[in-house]
Amino acid sequence: MFQRRLETLDRELLERIQLDRLRKSIQRIKEKNKKYWEKIGKPEPGDIKSLDDLKNFPFLTKDDLRKNYPFGLACGEQCEFVRFHMSSGTTGTPVVNPYTPNDVEQWGEIMARCLASAGLTYKDVLQITPSFGLFNGGFGFHYGAEKIGCFVVPIGPGRTLLQLKFLKDFKTTAIAGIASYPLRLIEIAKEEGFDFKETNLRVGIFGAETWSEEMRRFIEREMGIETFDIIGMTETGGVGLGIDCKAHNGIHVWEDHYIVEIVDPETGRVLPDGEEGELVVTTLTREGLPLIRYRTRDITKVLSRERCDCGRTHVRLERIKGRTDDMLKVKGVCFYPRQIEEIIMKHPEILPNYQIIVGKIEGKDVVEVVIESDKQDEFLRERIEEEIYSLLGLHIKVTLKKRGEIPRSEGKAVRVKKFS
Repeated sequence: MFQRRLETLDRELLERIQLDRLRKSIQRIKEKNKKYWEKIGKPEPGDIKSLDDLKNFPFLTKDDLRKNYPFGLACGEQCEFVRFHMSSGTTGTPVVNPYTPNDVEQWGEIMARCLASAGLTYKDVLQITPSFGLFNGGFGFHYGAEKIGCFVVPIGPGRTLLQLKFLKDFKTTAIAGIASYPLRLIEIAKEEGFDFKETNLRVGIFGAETWSEEMRRFIEREMGIETFDIIGMTETGGVGLGIDCKAHNGIHVWEDHYIVEIVDPETGRVLPDGEEGELVVTTLTREGLPLIRYRTRDITKVLSRERCDCGRTHVRLERIKGRTDDMLKVKGVCFYPRQIEEIIMKHPEILPNYQIIVGKIEGKDVVEVVIESDKQDEFLRERIEEEIYSLLGLHIKVTLKKRGEIPRSEGKAVRVKKFS
């Protein structure tokens, strides 16, 4: 562990820390941004008697942040900030998060915890494949690596042949990236005759996209590594909100820095532990853009608040199932792309590249799943169609394509294509 005492606090002390920091966060909003303070109902810090009072606050949404671009909800003047990061979305007004010096320090601290959770120490070599720019990923991993003292290979995205070369040349032991990038590494490695077993690589830390347990097993099998699912977003301060530990029994969220709630996406009602809903995050130590009840649109549930086998006491969430805006509705049936991925990746003949094509023809819903396979087998295609119908109760056409026929993306994988 990076901070054993803080990562193993008992529940009562942890909640006292949360309450104290929530009050301080409200006080900062009151002092630094009257508009923001009015938006959340003009609360007085002393009026917050328990964490349960949080549910009386209104939600904050991405639309709220976009409408206040760039610094409308920021708590401080621009001269108090040392930098900003921005959402990686390609449409609409971007979301900007300004960082104070303390915010940068906080980011490094939680990222160091995440790297330590994945078993990294000062002896490791971390190859960072997310970009170093407006997107927060590269910097987050870099700050965490600096904290624990490991050697950094700051290569950034793309240049897959060079990535493979560096894995060997610098004796890389851990690699970080978006969840679909290892699929590209595996694909190019096979084309080049590159053997991951001839490297020192043992750990992969991946996030920024929803990826299934089946996809995880494929990556681990092909690369010979142990993988860890890391979460976070621009709005909450960047990657590092939480990660699964070596027990792989849920994603720990650092509760001395964040409060998480699970709410009904339709009604906003707070759901009890164990029920699936939308993740809502309140930041406790962010200064530039403190968040009060931010709706992330991520779908998950609380698995446990008990001590984990790894010794950590911070809440564990189920791995992210998808986003509320990822849900597809076809012929009255709602489902997430990850559910399709879970089915197709159970078949070893299937390559990890697929697309779900949805739209309407003459007013009727149409959906097709396009997958790649080196084995053009009619029986395999029919079997996958049957398994999808068994899970969803929906007939979906499956089309098999040869290796490389589905277009590759430079960034996050494009899993859904829509037409009208």
